[in-house]
Amino acid sequence: MIHSDDTHVADRFLGGKLLIATPMIGDPRFDRSVILMCDHSDEHAMGIMINKPVSGLRLPELFDQLGIDTDIEAPDRAVMLGGPVERDRGFVLHSNDFAADGSTLPVSEGIGLTATKDILEAIASSHPPRRSVLALGYAGWGPGQLEDELTANAWLVADPDEALIFGDGNEDKWEKALAIIGISPEHLSSLSGHA
Repeated sequence: MIHSDDTHVADRFLGGKLLIATPMIGDPRFDRSVILMCDHSDEHAMGIMINKPVSGLRLPELFDQLGIDTDIEAPDRAVMLGGPVERDRGFVLHSNDFAADGSTLPVSEGIGLTATKDILEAIASSHPPRRSVLALGYAGWGPGQLEDELTANAWLVADPDEALIFGDGNEDKWEKALAIIGISPEHLSSLSGHA
């Protein structure tokens, strides 16, 4: 339970929130990106980009490469580029109907993050989590780095939206994330020249 004295501390951490890149981002790797923040503290921040598919890699191919036996036909979904850190490691955002003891990090109400083989085996089973998205790598920030980027207006913050996080149409997720907070892409473009 958060005490009234601690409310400002909880409010400044963005675990479970969406970060939406603005034209001020200044890093082409994150241009028009939407990131679900999985963990945020004074020491670090970590999130998964949810709208940038890895070119030419689908879930069935990845399961074949990893030798994951499937009880069912693996869903033909894109594998996301979660971020530039540890790109050879898989991270799965999933609905809370799956949890691996000691391995699943609760991200927000209804969403968890698991980075062990358990979640891949669950997705390949006849009882997969209701929703999931697999990403390679993650976005990471050191102490104060994300806060500096927020101050520089590189990111907008929105509440998580399960349909957006797990839905298809990756090319539209940036616009849809902006719509959650009532901003049109045209409005951002006009502001980018007025720092």
